Amino acid sequence: MELNRYIDHTNLKPDATRADIQTLCEEAKAYHFASVCVNSVHIAQVAAALAGTDVAPCCVVGFPLGAMEPEAKAFEAARACALGAKEIDMVIDIGAAKAGDFSRVEADIAAVTASIAGRALLKVILECCLLTDEQKRAACLAAKHAGADFVKTSTGFSTGGATEHDVALMRAAVGPEMGVKASGGIRTREDALKMIAAGANRIGASAGIAIAAAAEEEK
Repeated sequence: MELNRYIDHTNLKPDATRADIQTLCEEAKAYHFASVCVNSVHIAQVAAALAGTDVAPCCVVGFPLGAMEPEAKAFEAARACALGAKEIDMVIDIGAAKAGDFSRVEADIAAVTASIAGRALLKVILECCLLTDEQKRAACLAAKHAGADFVKTSTGFSTGGATEHDVALMRAAVGPEMGVKASGGIRTREDALKMIAAGANRIGASAGIAIAAAAEEEK
């Protein structure tokens, strides 16, 4: 297993500078990570820095709260694609999920799916720490019905991050056809391997270098 190819090398800090983002891209190229994941203000820089490499430009949409109109998320996603994004990580309408209004959750995701069709992968962030297991399953099915490519555990900006329990639950809910991304609080090689064993096929982490270095040492 090539652990580096599971990793979305991430910096979503509000105070990230252009220099910070450039360093992130250079690290991702050196380690051949799956993607570089940033806020949408940085996506044009990332796309330019990663051009011609095996690392995908990725950005978040409706982040970190998800409490935006579907049209706003769709516009942000489409604009990111126009600037070079190949992967989009969107946050669901968490309040709608808490209220059990999964038709609204699905419509929110579908708006983004339509806006980026054929241009980028879509990963749907559930923010599992705020949902019950039943709500997580229903949100996974809404993402699947709306045509998303992945479901993702967390933003990393709420009350909790990825857990093996949530990854396994999400994998069971979506089956083998969709991706599952574990994100939030994954800081070590051991953390990453546990998430992969539970069913994740992508890892979102700001500690990608430490994880990769530990994997090299293990070799």
